[in-house]
Amino acid sequence: MESDLTDLRIPACLLTAAVLAFSLPAAAKEIVVQMKNQGADGSMVFEPSYVKAAPGDTIRFKPTDASHNAETMANMLPAGATAMKGGMNKEAVLTVGKSGLYGIKCMPHYSMGMVALVQVGKVTPADIAAAKAVKLPPFAAKRMTAALAKVK
Repeated sequence: MESDLTDLRIPACLLTAAVLAFSLPAAAKEIVVQMKNQGADGSMVFEPSYVKAAPGDTIRFKPTDASHNAETMANMLPAGATAMKGGMNKEAVLTVGKSGLYGIKCMPHYSMGMVALVQVGKVTPADIAAAKAVKLPPFAAKRMTAALAKVK
């Protein structure tokens, strides 16, 4: 009789472990974005310029070259999301908590088109329309339009 119970406990333990493994949230990722004077898309770029993340992920903006910073755009940030402003020549860290679109700029090179887009989770057509309606300098608008085309 005791061996019959032992035989039942082992599968029950395995079933419990499997249920727990599937119910736990996925571990947060860390994504690195480089701030460069020259990259695949030309001068003054974030690489990559489009990032897809999940709530809880961390995006590290690393100054590969001097004279860059990374900061969120106040007019392209999900409601209730925490703004981020990195120092000049310093790594900036953005931990995303809210789903939506986060516009990122390098303030000294914003007019030269140094922008990036972080998509967090699923976005709505209204989120995309709002991001497209944001007025940006011409070169920044061109690069942001290309990034917005990648949103799915």
